[in-house]
Amino acid sequence: QVQVLEFGGGSVQAGGSLNLSCVVSGSSWRETCMGWYRQAPGNQRERVAGFYRNHGDFEFYADSVKGRFTVFQDSSNKMLFLLMNSLKPEDTAMYYCAAGWSDHWDDCRTLWMTSDLRFWGQGTQVTVSS
Repeated sequence: QVQVLEFGGGSVQAGGSLNLSCVVSGSSWRETCMGWYRQAPGNQRERVAGFYRNHGDFEFYADSVKGRFTVFQDSSNKMLFLLMNSLKPEDTAMYYCAAGWSDHWDDCRTLWMTSDLRFWGQGTQVTVSS
């Protein structure tokens, strides 16, 4: 059974940084499509960043976080990280990690954009104060 677990959330002042981590267990797949999402109270869930590794690393970002957030994966392909810099109060949300199977970066990007990744974590809270 595949499990996704996020950790690393917390509270920080505007302009600060936080690093989130996500680990996927229970799977032996080679091609992984993973992504970060967030949901603030009263808002719909929105995509944040996506990642695909196969014949290279492919990163996808929402416009709202481009230039501030960086997504990357470790060599085991089982952990995904989100480095968040220059945080703003509007970044406050529950952050979720998701993972799924894909055999092409373009397919992965579509899965990420449509939130159709199969496995989801329980989320980790990020709070940015002004």
